[in-house]
Amino acid sequence: MSESGKPTGVLFICLGNICRSPLAEGIFTHLVEQRGLSDRFRIDSCGTGGWHAGNPPDPRSVLVASKNGLDLTRLRARKFDPHRDPIEFDWLIPMDRQNEIDIIELGTPSDKVRLMRSFDRSLGKPSDVPDPYYGGDDGFDKVYEMLVRACEGMLTHLGH
Repeated sequence: MSESGKPTGVLFICLGNICRSPLAEGIFTHLVEQRGLSDRFRIDSCGTGGWHAGNPPDPRSVLVASKNGLDLTRLRARKFDPHRDPIEFDWLIPMDRQNEIDIIELGTPSDKVRLMRSFDRSLGKPSDVPDPYYGGDDGFDKVYEMLVRACEGMLTHLGH
């Protein structure tokens, strides 16, 4: 729960909201449900670009999620709303430094923003979640593994 007593809002952000951020949303939601914490979180994802708005996740994201017992088929891409999202969400989690810069330049308070892989305890310093869109299918598997570690670290960081 947030300081206000409302569910903690977590927003995962990537470029188009069809590869990395929906995977992060699906993984984090699954971990939260496994721990019986669904009532404590509000989880969503979006992209800094809007050209995929309304579309489902990339089929390769859906496939890697499905291989790992997750269903992303209900998700639809949307564009980051600089007026609403920083108010409605406690944590804005960009997948890479460029998306971090983009949302901060739109006026998002930097104290609400934290890179996804900053929660990965296996790293010495935060790094980007690479965009697998133009690569092969194995890139989605690698991104999935990175996101699992980061999502688990985020839950630990939040005291769960």
